[in-house]
Amino acid sequence: MEAEDAELENPKAPIDPIRPPKGDPIPQSQWQKPWAQLKFVSFQPAIFPRMLGEVSRDARPGDLVNVYDKFGHRVGIGLFNPRAKMPLRVVVHTDQPMGEEYFETAIRRAVALRREMFKLDATTNAYRVLNSDGDGVSGLTIDRYADTLYCDVYSLGIFLRLPKWLPLLHELLGTKHVRVHVDHDLGSLEGIKPSQMKEITASAPDKVRIREGDVKYEVDFAEGHKTGFFCDQRDNRKRFGQLVKDLRVLDLCSYTGGFSINAILGGAAEVTAVDLDEKVIAQGRRNANLNQVSPNKLKWVHTDAFAYARQMQKNGEQFDAVLCDPPKFVMTRDPAFAAEGMRKYADLNTIAASLVKPGGLFVTCSCSGLVSLEDFEGCVIKGVHRLGRRLQIFDRTGPGVDHPVYSNCLESRYLKLLWARVV
Repeated sequence: MEAEDAELENPKAPIDPIRPPKGDPIPQSQWQKPWAQLKFVSFQPAIFPRMLGEVSRDARPGDLVNVYDKFGHRVGIGLFNPRAKMPLRVVVHTDQPMGEEYFETAIRRAVALRREMFKLDATTNAYRVLNSDGDGVSGLTIDRYADTLYCDVYSLGIFLRLPKWLPLLHELLGTKHVRVHVDHDLGSLEGIKPSQMKEITASAPDKVRIREGDVKYEVDFAEGHKTGFFCDQRDNRKRFGQLVKDLRVLDLCSYTGGFSINAILGGAAEVTAVDLDEKVIAQGRRNANLNQVSPNKLKWVHTDAFAYARQMQKNGEQFDAVLCDPPKFVMTRDPAFAAEGMRKYADLNTIAASLVKPGGLFVTCSCSGLVSLEDFEGCVIKGVHRLGRRLQIFDRTGPGVDHPVYSNCLESRYLKLLWARVV
């Protein structure tokens, strides 16, 4: 769910102190309906039950409600759903009256950021258009893949409004088709019925071809993970390719070959790409063919990354560069499950680092939003030190500029990469 990792309640998230009343308290009879009241003021967009006070009786699931503090002063607007784990999503904090027109403003602002400020269309036709809380539209991420929009919906309020927003999005982006994804369990909890979108999504293709610079990919919506592709690694894929000329490379958890193909196109001597999913390996081969990559230079291995890395360790194999991009290992704040996820990160990174030649390149990633950069870095460092080796860290990066984060929702920063030499 990428940006939606922020949905999981963060007990460490700072709560802003109660602001002093602006004059006398305003009685509820003067509040603009429908409304919801906060027990205490938070600048966070995510309002969980413990933070929510009274709600007007006319507020229905999916409604845009006016948000007031305990003194009766307006502090924003938000999407309300009493059935949800997060019953209120504050989309904007303001003391000014605001309605549905806010969303058009937010959508136009988000598209302008990508197309006008960052000019992403000059280099790619695949990027994140809306990044949930990072663009002030909590509960919605949209990725653009050529002429198709892929929408991940996490909120009933968003789901009900999306059909009205799609014509504007197509107009601004020049797209034609849309696919809408709603997680089954979350959809049931929110009261979302995806079947209501069938007419809108009927024309959407199962596959599209996209480009990142000179690199081409096929995105398979039906068989791929998540949205079928990961736009967030675009800049990191390119950079990796620039660092591995003439090197022997190991790509663990290679998915559909983004890093591997960039490595070959960047001049790597040979690449071994390892993934457990047979379907993504097949897609990776198709992507390699699209880019005229010689099968003699790019070897695909269909197996578990842990098992393969351990076998290479036993064999005494080492590579000039190792990239490690595993799936999300920490998916909950439950201490037992979180600890198990961190053990997996430590185990995989320890084995992976052992396969790097002295002075070789090691790039490791985490897409777990519930793991901070500092905790991930500490985990990796501890594992490498167990080997009696050190990391010469030269950078820490994340997703591209199309994945912005608002300062009041820093926990939505999920992707983390460490770039280092192993010495």
